[in-house]
Amino acid sequence: MAIYSIKDLEKLSDIKAHTIRVWEQRHAIVEPKRTSTNIRYYTDSDLKKLLNIALLNKNGYKISKIAKMSKQEIAQKVAEISEVNFENATQLDALTISMIEMDEYKFDRIISTNIEQIGFERTMLEIINPFLDKLSLLWLTGSINPAQEHFISCLIRQKIIVAIDREPFVRNPKAKKFLLFLPEGSADELSLLFLHYIMKSRGHQVIYLGQNIPFQDIKAVFDIHHPHFIYTIISEIFTKEPVQRYVDRLGKSFSDCDIILTGYRVLAQPPQVSTNNIHIHESLNQTILFLNQFKK
Repeated sequence: MAIYSIKDLEKLSDIKAHTIRVWEQRHAIVEPKRTSTNIRYYTDSDLKKLLNIALLNKNGYKISKIAKMSKQEIAQKVAEISEVNFENATQLDALTISMIEMDEYKFDRIISTNIEQIGFERTMLEIINPFLDKLSLLWLTGSINPAQEHFISCLIRQKIIVAIDREPFVRNPKAKKFLLFLPEGSADELSLLFLHYIMKSRGHQVIYLGQNIPFQDIKAVFDIHHPHFIYTIISEIFTKEPVQRYVDRLGKSFSDCDIILTGYRVLAQPPQVSTNNIHIHESLNQTILFLNQFKK
């Protein structure tokens, strides 16, 4: 059983700690436990209850009315709101609840409904990507555990792969060809998978290698396919070698190909670009605009 401080509850629910204490005292919304040294803490059930209550409160329900609802009534109201209120904040809260509860059915309902309403790409850009940003913050502050993070990441990964598979295979010999990979030592591929979808949906050919790819393997694939572009993300977990040396090797080894780089390590401390074929994209939106310039 995980335990949470009131600060953890504040970060996860976006409800101020002071407000949570007021709700405790006036409405007995949650009842904190105490350690042997009299330090207040909250359990998984407290967190789940508060997240659901917070979502209802943000959508116009008075806390006095919520306090009188049963657990089943609260869950039903939350489900109804998640399916009809497409404001980003409400969707993010609903996704957070599905992650904390590790509820695959709830996650699938939220994402599938959004895809039906606004399409897969907008769902990723407007709902899932902001949720992943929130997830990173919660992970860094220790407010969620590894099992919850892995659970929700795997579900998102499945959705992206299904979307990629639904796009028709690109056979146009004039299509631009992209080689996508994450460097050796890098393992978080959700962003790269989404780029695969975006490229394929715009009629580009994609050679997708995935995560943790040694340099010699990139060279071997390049010699077979001769892509027009190489795209990779150099994130904060890349520690195999200095970023500058790695970028120099890419530029020199694939001098007849344009190389697009992004990720924390190249944006926080941009490497010196010594060859004309290296390009740094500062955001996903910049990459999308770049891809849109080519006719499908």
